[in-house]
Amino acid sequence: MADVQEWIHKLEQGTGTRYLKHLALFLTLLTLTASYNWRAYRNMATEEAMDSAQLARNLAEGKGYTTLFIRPLSIYLLQKASAKPAAALTPGTAQLDGLHPDLANPPAYPLVLAGLMKILPFHFEISMGKSFWNENQKFWWYQPDFFISLFNQALFFLCILLVFFLARRLFDATVAWLSATVFLLTETFWRFSASGLSTMLLLLIFLGLVWCLALLEQGAREGTRSERALVTLAALAGALVGVGALTRYSFGWLMIPVFVFLLSFFGQRRVVLCLAATGAFLVFMAPWVVRNYQVSGTSFGTAGYAAVEATSAFPGNRLERALNPDFRQVGFYDFWYKFLSNTRQIIQSDIPKIGGSWVTAFFLVGLLVGFLSPTISRLRYFLMFSLAVLVVVQALGRTHLSDDSPEINSENLLVLLAPLVFMYAVSMFLLLLGRINFPVPQARYLVIGLFLAVAGMPLIFALLPPRAHPMAYPPYFPPVIQNSARWMKESELMMSDIPWAVAWYGKRQCIWVTLNAQEEFFAINDYQKPIKALYLTPKSLDARFLTDWMRADEHSWGRFIMECLSPRHEVPPSFPLRKAPLGFLPEQMFLTDSERWVATPRQGSVPHIQQ
Repeated sequence: MADVQEWIHKLEQGTGTRYLKHLALFLTLLTLTASYNWRAYRNMATEEAMDSAQLARNLAEGKGYTTLFIRPLSIYLLQKASAKPAAALTPGTAQLDGLHPDLANPPAYPLVLAGLMKILPFHFEISMGKSFWNENQKFWWYQPDFFISLFNQALFFLCILLVFFLARRLFDATVAWLSATVFLLTETFWRFSASGLSTMLLLLIFLGLVWCLALLEQGAREGTRSERALVTLAALAGALVGVGALTRYSFGWLMIPVFVFLLSFFGQRRVVLCLAATGAFLVFMAPWVVRNYQVSGTSFGTAGYAAVEATSAFPGNRLERALNPDFRQVGFYDFWYKFLSNTRQIIQSDIPKIGGSWVTAFFLVGLLVGFLSPTISRLRYFLMFSLAVLVVVQALGRTHLSDDSPEINSENLLVLLAPLVFMYAVSMFLLLLGRINFPVPQARYLVIGLFLAVAGMPLIFALLPPRAHPMAYPPYFPPVIQNSARWMKESELMMSDIPWAVAWYGKRQCIWVTLNAQEEFFAINDYQKPIKALYLTPKSLDARFLTDWMRADEHSWGRFIMECLSPRHEVPPSFPLRKAPLGFLPEQMFLTDSERWVATPRQGSVPHIQQ
């Protein structure tokens, strides 16, 4: 009996209380994750997520850093690097017959996903049983998409832990708990975690970078760390920026704020620490830059032309679809106008709600308040300079990806600063709260509860009815994409307006639709590799009639679609792909060279797309 009473005492007031709190926290996170995935989960809906996933699968299967998603701009770079005449697309230089090297993505995130695919039982094939073909059933989710989402949610929880421990080190336990809770309740980060993008991994790296700088500053100022330890921390900070740049190239620009931080606050050690950080950064970046240069003649492949995209010379996605772009059309004023227009939008809408939360307002007000702790003050300088640098990088690096998915995209760089912004915002909120004289002490907790409830309101509404459909249609419907790709041999080439989805769901080599349906199409079809199928989705068929169809080039794909949709339903005479299965039009279009679907089940039929 005494043993039982001792056990109950420990459970209520001893070490058991801590375990109960941890268990309650774990069950809360588990319940919230299950609720979000049940109510608001969606399959991948962005080009970048599918592109990274198909790269990871190729790595996991031992095919090297190769891609099934072919950009015409990538063909141009390979052609140029081969030292062949630019005017003629020489056969073989596009490397379409074998494995096409990827020139668009840094390798860190695909490598991480490849390791995940080696560990977990990924099932890439969609069942062709009743769950798909029976019209009374609905396709809901794609298992690999969901596994990647769960992995990113695990990274999200690691970020929450880092936010807690970092805030507790810099401020106190109250700020730590509130900052971590605000971060947890921010709906934008849940959407990022379910998107399949590399943002959660990059957030983890950024928080590690901030932690290194905090330890470095405290150790140097207080004299609690040796010179070797300080150099090691500086090298670790540079290495983290390097790993971040290998996750997303634009992250590498944070080396500038790191340099300013080291030069400003470390006295005579500044030169040594800057050299250590630079050396570590180059150790990680140099091999990959050399690889890109050897393959394409450029340091960052197609990603290096982000500043040129979305200018007046190359609006939308025209640059990546161009087989022979003329960069002489782009001048200084094109970059200047792009910078001004995008910076205006960032200042007006993005900065006031960094991370998609109104809590940022407390951070902006808190800029007028000083801190007694030198570490907190100096990290805020680092944060502000990082904000200035990322505003410039985000403005100049904006491409069609931001238009396709305005908030949840890899070009949203300011979201990386949100955890640190939340810490300063929460500290400002508690500072203001402490100056209010409440009639009863419990009212303070009520105000804190209301603060968290309002901060988490978007997440609350995301969990309320109606339930979001997990399928990202239009234009992505994985069963139709995969079934259509099965009609093709693995060595054959397709063309589509969503080639990243064909590469990921269909596992077939697919090139992005060229700028026109004549010269550039036949330049690939006749001189590089025959295009055996054309797959178009609502991304093209539901385009703007006047702008994208009527006012487009004479041989544009809009004109091509108009001819195919004419009352006679005839493909232009010169086009080599003339066979079409039943069931695609009017939402989608599939053309190929022969009736490949005759040998497959349910010939000539496509399941109804239910939502």
